[in-house]
Amino acid sequence: MATNRTFTMIKPDAVANGHIGNILAMITNGGFKIVSLKLTQLTVADAQAFYVVHAARPFYGELVEFMSRGPIVAAILEKDNAVEDFRTLIGATNPAEAAEGTIRKAYATSIGENAVHGSDSDENAAIEGAFHFAGREQF
Repeated sequence: MATNRTFTMIKPDAVANGHIGNILAMITNGGFKIVSLKLTQLTVADAQAFYVVHAARPFYGELVEFMSRGPIVAAILEKDNAVEDFRTLIGATNPAEAAEGTIRKAYATSIGENAVHGSDSDENAAIEGAFHFAGREQF
């Protein structure tokens, strides 16, 4: 059964390029309610823990370095069918393959620096949201 919450991060590339406001506008215009939001920066240890599922993959070190190099915006979003609908809104990992009107088509610069993270399942959305936000920070 689909839940009505998902988790996202606006990644360091999009933050550094000044796209926070435009991406948040796309999110809210897409019908999502922001229920938690913060500007923060992952330490190397935070990024390693968050992406531990990719630890055996060859890109893990680059991913950890990228995600800890500058501030991110973390958010929990609410909408019916949140995970699937948000994955549609962000578009394909490769911005060259992302559909027109998606966040990655508009703001990603490469597969590695693809502007936003979106949870891939209801279970991961709950885990990832709890990683970034204490219960009192979730509304």
